[in-house]
Amino acid sequence: MKDSILTFLKAISLIIVLFLPVYLITPSQEDFTDTGIVKVDPTQFKVEIGKEGGVLRKALGGDAKTFNPVMAQETSSTAVIGVLFNGLTKTNVKTLLPEPDLAERWERDETGTVWRFYLRKNVKWFDGKPVLADDVVFTYNDIYYNPEIPSSAKDILTVEGKKFIVKKIDDHTVEFVIPKPFAPFLHAVGQPILPKHALEKAVKEKKFTSTWSINTPPQQLIGTGAYKLKEYVVGQYALYERNPYYWEKDQKGQKVPYIPVIKALIIGDPDVRLIKFLSKEIDYYGVRPTDLPQLLKEKNRDFTIYNLGATPSILFVVFNQNPNAPIPKYKIKWFQNTKFRQAISYAVDRKGIINIAYNGLAYPIYTAITPANRRLFDEDYYPKYPFNLKKAKKLLLEAGFREGKDGYLYDKEGHKLQITLITNSGNKEREIIGNILKDDLRKIGIEVNFQAIDFNNLVSRLMSNYDWEAVIIGLTGSIDPYFGQNVWLSSGHLHMWYPNQKKPATKWEAEVDRLFQLAAVELDQKKRDMLYKKAFRIIGEQQPMVFITAPEELLAVRKRLKNVFPTVWGWYKSNYVYIQD
Repeated sequence: MKDSILTFLKAISLIIVLFLPVYLITPSQEDFTDTGIVKVDPTQFKVEIGKEGGVLRKALGGDAKTFNPVMAQETSSTAVIGVLFNGLTKTNVKTLLPEPDLAERWERDETGTVWRFYLRKNVKWFDGKPVLADDVVFTYNDIYYNPEIPSSAKDILTVEGKKFIVKKIDDHTVEFVIPKPFAPFLHAVGQPILPKHALEKAVKEKKFTSTWSINTPPQQLIGTGAYKLKEYVVGQYALYERNPYYWEKDQKGQKVPYIPVIKALIIGDPDVRLIKFLSKEIDYYGVRPTDLPQLLKEKNRDFTIYNLGATPSILFVVFNQNPNAPIPKYKIKWFQNTKFRQAISYAVDRKGIINIAYNGLAYPIYTAITPANRRLFDEDYYPKYPFNLKKAKKLLLEAGFREGKDGYLYDKEGHKLQITLITNSGNKEREIIGNILKDDLRKIGIEVNFQAIDFNNLVSRLMSNYDWEAVIIGLTGSIDPYFGQNVWLSSGHLHMWYPNQKKPATKWEAEVDRLFQLAAVELDQKKRDMLYKKAFRIIGEQQPMVFITAPEELLAVRKRLKNVFPTVWGWYKSNYVYIQD
């Protein structure tokens, strides 16, 4: 899990952000199920031949903090400069598989440890100079692997802590030698390639980290992307123009992107972005569920609202199984019981939660895979736990609990089944969910003390002193499960229910470890996907996290834009979008 998944604190491989959700909304009784909202189906994406012309108008959520793609650590920066650069590969958001970018093709040896990339011969930098193997070698050896340059990319460009050996074969061929077969390798080498002729001096003079700052004139930014930055006014707008050297063409031989100019207004307030969209000053807008009543009441709508489906982010309740945690040992024993966790899962009214907390715009989940990961998602493969309080109560009785005269359940030692459930304050969805869970669990004899606490306090309890019993929390996923190993491996420091295990505490965790380790070096994609599916089925059976929902993402787009194929991972063939006024 780019996920939510995709660093928590300093871990780049998976971002856990305590599920700062896509939408912060309040409960609503309005029904948005039959409103003409278009459900996106990536399997039906079909690009048509477009025409050149027009200006695309969009909004950026904030100012960039740097124009340097290596130093950019926040989406406000990457949103501004992302279109300026390319990697050797890129991800096809329709198939979720790597495809050629600066490299037109590649090959590997039988061992899976030696890869050769063949660069396109018609690629030029913005200043007209050719892109060569020297640029690739420079980018990796002098920048990404430079110990004096802090780079988040460095963490995913190693195998078991060892870096790749990158060398030039000829002007258009680069060889990578990796320590061992590494299945996510083709995704990993999608990092931006940078110009040696423009940046070598800064690297040698140890000034790279301050190079291409926000004060750099846009004309000095040298990339290979479909667009180059022409003008940037802090707090106001970014103006892009099409790269005249960009190599891609459509089936008729026309150059893409079709749209020659993009003007991006910098608007931090989402309410203001909504106003700008309704006043036709921007062409598309990320819709919050609270925006829907206003958008759907618009007469003669000249825009389409797309439901992109479930995001890769997951929301769940997790119980503390760490034997070293400073909580009562009898509670840890409860939480370690599979039937207990399965009972809680049956007691979660996912549909009710989705309707009340998300205005119906979320997807029920029972394991860590959401529909966003189309390769691994399988409706019939993973176990399900439909809302059933009677079954939940039955499982708790089978687990050894007994009902007391007061209606609450007690364990064999006479301890009342009482749990403190926490989440971070200020998150409306989670606070709603916590209260729903409190009410429903009371119906089966569980007393829940629900608390919304300060974010920093929650993080400290979760990651440092382990002083917690149960928490509503979330993960932001990634395209490839490999980058979520620090959650799913028993030794992982984000293995939330019992982190940093020296050896697997249970047989099922050992099996998940084994499947993940096999998948990391399995180069056959179908076999690799099946290994991951088996692992996530075990996780679904064991319910170490009681998975609840994956929120859905909405996007409103002006009808004048054609070839629009948005997904939760990005737009498919975005260079083929054209304007028809």
